[in-house]
Amino acid sequence: MNVLFVLIPASLFLSGLGLCAFLWTVKNMQYDDTEGSSARILLDEEDLQHGNADDTGQWS
Repeated sequence: MNVLFVLIPASLFLSGLGLCAFLWTVKNMQYDDTEGSSARILLDEEDLQHGNADDTGQWS
């Protein structure tokens, strides 16, 4: 029973720390580019290095 007096505050502290880390990532716009990674995997590395994009911003 005495161990609960240690485990409950420790779990509340760790969950609060995780919530703060999540809110920090949202504040710093870490989740804004939802399409970029899925499109980047389909592109050639040469296109990414040379910046070969047409007028519409689509990669050629």
